[in-house]
Amino acid sequence: MAQPSITIRTPDDWHLHLRDGDMLKSVLPETSRHFARAIIMPNLVPPVVTKSDAEQYRDRILAVRPEGSDFKPLMTLYLTEGTDPDDLEDAYKSGVVTAAKLYPAGATTNSENGVRNFENIMPVLERMADIGMMMCVHGEVTDADIDIFDREKVFIDRVLDPLRTKLPELKVTMEHITTSDAVDYVASSKGPLAASITTHHLMINRNAILAGGIRPHYYCLPVAKRETHRLALRKAATSNDERYFLGTDSAPHLDENKIDPCGCAGIFTATNTMACLAQVFDDEGALDRLEAFACLNGPKHYGLAVNEGSMTLVKQDTPVEFPDVIKTGEGEVTVFDPMTPIYWDVKA
Repeated sequence: MAQPSITIRTPDDWHLHLRDGDMLKSVLPETSRHFARAIIMPNLVPPVVTKSDAEQYRDRILAVRPEGSDFKPLMTLYLTEGTDPDDLEDAYKSGVVTAAKLYPAGATTNSENGVRNFENIMPVLERMADIGMMMCVHGEVTDADIDIFDREKVFIDRVLDPLRTKLPELKVTMEHITTSDAVDYVASSKGPLAASITTHHLMINRNAILAGGIRPHYYCLPVAKRETHRLALRKAATSNDERYFLGTDSAPHLDENKIDPCGCAGIFTATNTMACLAQVFDDEGALDRLEAFACLNGPKHYGLAVNEGSMTLVKQDTPVEFPDVIKTGEGEVTVFDPMTPIYWDVKA
């Protein structure tokens, strides 16, 4: 009897970290093997803040694409309180960038140049609303007195909802949502708002980081939350609601930096995301909705055509084995371990 399989359009990744230099060269093939396009995060050191920065970074990515690959990086600008609205508009209208990324200062890796006073970027956001440019947002406050597990909800209440009330026409992507609060906010909102969900937040809760010992390879920002939140994310992802789509937030860090006393936040999922997602949707009895989540909803939100190619995933009788690490010119990067057997494999 033939093995169960599913064929979907070639997927896209609407939130990806590629880094630069030797790391970029080593991790890009893990994404380009399965994805046609990806929104590329701009939090390099120094960050991608101008049109010229984005052009140069795009060219470095294209220069190391695997032979025969037509992977397309969709570039973003890193919003700062000094962002030039004219340069941003030029970058967008010329097709160099697809979106701009809002990091609250200190919220995550290399976000020190992010925004502290949101009023200072209102002229830039107003320009973005006028020209129809997407704002991708890392939705957490950074106040020391706010518990890290509550920072997403507080950001929605204090920052995002008031901002969208002022600029209801601004296109917004709530990136890597992690809570039922964010799911509920998207579900109840009107206007151009949608949310990306990562593979790992569909598969792990905070026990993965803390129960039975500290496991730094499961530490990411936003941090994984309670099981009730994970279940809410799975329900949203498999709901066929077009406002939710895949953004892996695959974030490579050298192992030595992950296990450092002040370890880096990020989980590297590019290698096995699609296999893991197929398992999640299979477990939820929603394989027929995988294509919408991974291939259709994101392009619709960003106003882009869906991909012409296809991908076939096949269910195996025994668990699929993935590499433990990816070797780079700088050192090893650990691949996400989903902590559960994965029976789906990408075949084409």
